[in-house]
Amino acid sequence: LNSPETALFDKGHTLYNMGPARVAAGKGQPLLVAEGYMDVIALSEAGFGATVAPLGTAITEHQVRLMWRIAPEPIIALDGDKAGRRAAERLIDLALPLLEAGQSLRFSILPQGLDPDDLIRARGPQAMQAVIDAARPMVQLLWQRETEGKVFDSPERKAALDKRLRAVIRTISDPSVRGHYGEEIKRLRWDLFGQGAGGNDDRTQGGGWKKGGWKKGSWKKPPAPALPSTRASLLATAGDTVTAELREAVILATLLTTPEVLPAFEGKLERLEMSTPDHRAILGAILHAHGHDDLRAAVGAQTGPAALEKLFAQRHVRIAPTIRAPGDTDLASLCLSEELAKLQTRRGVEHEIQEAIHDMNGLADEGLTWRLTQAAQALERAERCDSEDKSVYDTAENGAQIMREEHDAFSKLLENITYAKHKNRQN
Repeated sequence: LNSPETALFDKGHTLYNMGPARVAAGKGQPLLVAEGYMDVIALSEAGFGATVAPLGTAITEHQVRLMWRIAPEPIIALDGDKAGRRAAERLIDLALPLLEAGQSLRFSILPQGLDPDDLIRARGPQAMQAVIDAARPMVQLLWQRETEGKVFDSPERKAALDKRLRAVIRTISDPSVRGHYGEEIKRLRWDLFGQGAGGNDDRTQGGGWKKGGWKKGSWKKPPAPALPSTRASLLATAGDTVTAELREAVILATLLTTPEVLPAFEGKLERLEMSTPDHRAILGAILHAHGHDDLRAAVGAQTGPAALEKLFAQRHVRIAPTIRAPGDTDLASLCLSEELAKLQTRRGVEHEIQEAIHDMNGLADEGLTWRLTQAAQALERAERCDSEDKSVYDTAENGAQIMREEHDAFSKLLENITYAKHKNRQN
């Protein structure tokens, strides 16, 4: 009976006909999930004993788990009307985060306007069996939901579809299942968008691919050679922490040689994340010993002399302008401002890379390529901005950068050159 819920009767935690359905499923029948009680009764009388239904409410997460305790792939048999379609769509969103290897749902959509009882009375149990045999995997229903009745005649609409699908795929907790969903969505996407305007693609009539196209019988496209833009892009440098460590070393050495600038950068330094244990220890000691008469000695007392020796022994630290000109507060302030800004920019872009890599494990598309291109350009601008290395370089009229020390030395040389005419110059 569809009685009200009580402390002992929770409709979302049980299924109608669950006991008999478990017995029938144990004997080899596929587990069917109908919409209501009368559907279960009609199906059971027609010989489909492994049938359950929710108790007059939408299917809950707990009920999905109950189904999987009976069978690994229950078949959701829904009416072919709009209400049945909406129920299927809601169930997809509910089930996706719960999916595991070998544990999913399949969907059988009945003919328009018919429920199981109507179909069985009109066409017999064999018609219902045909519907069950045609059950479709959930990924196909997901694709149909996102594409049916929609037009994708512009890059913007295609990108919007990709964005929605990526968001849905990301809800799948199991990484293996998520990866296979991404591969299947890419296949379906190729079927929809893969052909050129004239239909002259490399697909053969047998579903394989011509020589030079995709390998026949395989959905995996041979890897194309890396373009120069790709080799120079973020994909080629993702995960490389060497540059960050170099910048961190210069920042720490600058603070130790010109500690007068420390108060102006203390807030940023407190939020700065270091890449190595040594760098973290040195930065912590600098902040702790701030105000000490001999900052370098105080830091060395906390970290040990080996850490500082290692820091100042690095070649890129020894040749840094701020180390070669200790006590120059203007130079040190400019250097710290630039290095901290570049570190912040790089780490912000690395976050974009991680999101892109995550999307590549699901669904890769033109939008992903555009995002990586934009991120690469942002990083390049940060690394080669107009203000970069102003402490070391001057910019000539033609836009070329000239090392300031060499420029000054050359200017002094020119000032010392005198020009005099030779009295007895011969032609």
